[in-house]
Amino acid sequence: MHGLRELAKRTPPQRERYVDLLRALAILIVVLGHWMVIVVTGGPSGPNGFSALEVLPWGRPITWLVQVMPVFFMVGGFANAASLTSHTGRGGDIADWLLDRSARLVRPTTALLVTLAAAALIVRLAGVDPAHVGRAVWLAAIPLWFLLVYLVVVFLTPLMYRLHRLAGLAVPLVLVGLVAAGDVARLALDAPTLQLGNYLFAWLAVHQIGFAWQDGRLPVRPGVGVPLLVGGSGLAVLLTVAGPYPVSMVDYAGMPLRNLSPPTLALLALATAQLGLALLLRDSGERWMQRLGAWMAVIAVNSVILTVLLWHMSAFVLVATVVYTSGLFPLPQPPEDTGSWLLWKLPWLALLFSVLGALLAVFGRIERRGDGTSRCWWTPRALGRSRPRATAAAVGYATCVLGLLGVADAPPADHGPFGLPTAALVSFLAGAALLHAARTAGGRRAD
Repeated sequence: MHGLRELAKRTPPQRERYVDLLRALAILIVVLGHWMVIVVTGGPSGPNGFSALEVLPWGRPITWLVQVMPVFFMVGGFANAASLTSHTGRGGDIADWLLDRSARLVRPTTALLVTLAAAALIVRLAGVDPAHVGRAVWLAAIPLWFLLVYLVVVFLTPLMYRLHRLAGLAVPLVLVGLVAAGDVARLALDAPTLQLGNYLFAWLAVHQIGFAWQDGRLPVRPGVGVPLLVGGSGLAVLLTVAGPYPVSMVDYAGMPLRNLSPPTLALLALATAQLGLALLLRDSGERWMQRLGAWMAVIAVNSVILTVLLWHMSAFVLVATVVYTSGLFPLPQPPEDTGSWLLWKLPWLALLFSVLGALLAVFGRIERRGDGTSRCWWTPRALGRSRPRATAAAVGYATCVLGLLGVADAPPADHGPFGLPTAALVSFLAGAALLHAARTAGGRRAD
């Protein structure tokens, strides 16, 4: 606590604390949303589940409040722009910046994947049904889809920031146009494959807005927030209520068209409204962040922000497995359309937060600790030179992305002794090792 207080007091006065607040609030909303929406059921092979949105139509408009992934990418754009300009301003090169950025993302993800693989192997050897193991690992690994896209966005940040410096807000407008083209291909031409580019175009567009916020090209004042909030909300209503897009901004089984996988114009309209609301509340948020206690809390959450995201579904799997097999929370749950179901969630959430807290105590230090000072046992001497290190950074990112793609795309089924597709796991670990070797060869420490 003393170290946290000192860190808070040393915060530079020019830091945009409100951006850190948005990141912390967004992660808490994501965690609560996931924990609330899953309905756990019993079965012969253990606990199972489904999304409450499948049976609660009134819950679908509420997803407009809890779908905050655009906030993550917007804040990520702000942070990446600030870090990149600071790094290059000190004379650093792009490859070393990418290696610095990879440490905070890849290191906690490696810990998650290795732990899941080891746990899957142990419980399989103990005689647990492999299909049940595969389903549990799949559920725990759901947050990795975010890392998959975000790693690509971070890798493209130097290029996209250069485009931003040349064309400003025209860049996200072009990206929105590409998203619209993908939606037309899906809706009018029945060519869903052509919509897959939206996974990248949509999140890059939101990420670019973070650039504009950081360098002042986006006027950060309430007068700008009002038309963005009203216009974005109105367009989202038109696209969903009167248009072809579903109301729910969170995907669930059985949706003929999804707003998140891949992202659609409707989701970008919601992102515009969220940006407007964020700008409207900025001054109040900045004043609140001047309070030492509030700022310390935000620093504490952000110090383990990725660990919270990565491990919250593992906490869910642990609680669902242990609690229901022990009979502490007997099945079935109260009906999902009753107030009793919501009340039943309160002790459930308390238990989940307790387990997540224990996981943070164990794995949070992996995200918080520095990196790059120790040598990698197999570091090639050539990586000490800038060009080979840049190549290693590119190859390491690509290999990690391919590995995460293999994990994220795998269905909830038996994938072998580690509960994950073995080739995908090996690919990610190889990419992580290469990034670490290149980073330590250059004497880098993660920002």
